[in-house]
Amino acid sequence: MNPDIIIETKGIKRAFDTPAGKFWALKGIDVAIPKGTFAILKGRSGSGKTTLMNILSSLDDPTEGEVFFEGRSLKELSERERENLRRKKMGFVFQSVSLIPSLNARQNVEFSMRMAGIRVSRKQQERAEECLKLVGLANRMTHMSAEMSGGEQQRVAIARAFAHRPGIIFADEPTAELDSAMAAHVTELFKEMTRREGITVLMTTHDVGLMGAADMTIELNNGEQVS
Repeated sequence: MNPDIIIETKGIKRAFDTPAGKFWALKGIDVAIPKGTFAILKGRSGSGKTTLMNILSSLDDPTEGEVFFEGRSLKELSERERENLRRKKMGFVFQSVSLIPSLNARQNVEFSMRMAGIRVSRKQQERAEECLKLVGLANRMTHMSAEMSGGEQQRVAIARAFAHRPGIIFADEPTAELDSAMAAHVTELFKEMTRREGITVLMTTHDVGLMGAADMTIELNNGEQVS
């Protein structure tokens, strides 16, 4: 396997049982995403974007095909190993921000580091503060989620996702609830993370206005990969 590729798929197919028979949500997907890349997974609603994202992040298994993370097949991993992989080497940003309401912004970021097995020392507190500064929230570190706007909460979620220095961040429609200006700002933040931190980002979106920021795009249509 190419050491410059962080995640790669071979012939990924995913079927779901329905009353009318099998529904093939993915029909043979082959992708290879280099390390430090900002990749956008695009397609209309129902095209298979979230299904593919779940398989790439080991939250779901393909019906056929194989996924390799840093050269290792996810098929070889136990459920405990997969959980450790998600906690330590992956970060997640979702459309629903899901900050812990009883924690302030810095504490939310520190919590993600603890989940990754990092003991929060003064050095890690400084890392949390650094991440919040990178997303433009230097003056909001002690604010609770209820005291922040939707865009600010999403930026905390981004800081939380890359604080433990994962290999890849999966961002599933993170800009869907934001206005166009904030969506563009969040997209640029992801681009900045790839440049400054060397982290790979895979973001799903159907917003064509955001495509220009990507280093590569992967397009799906009815479960098939568009050349």
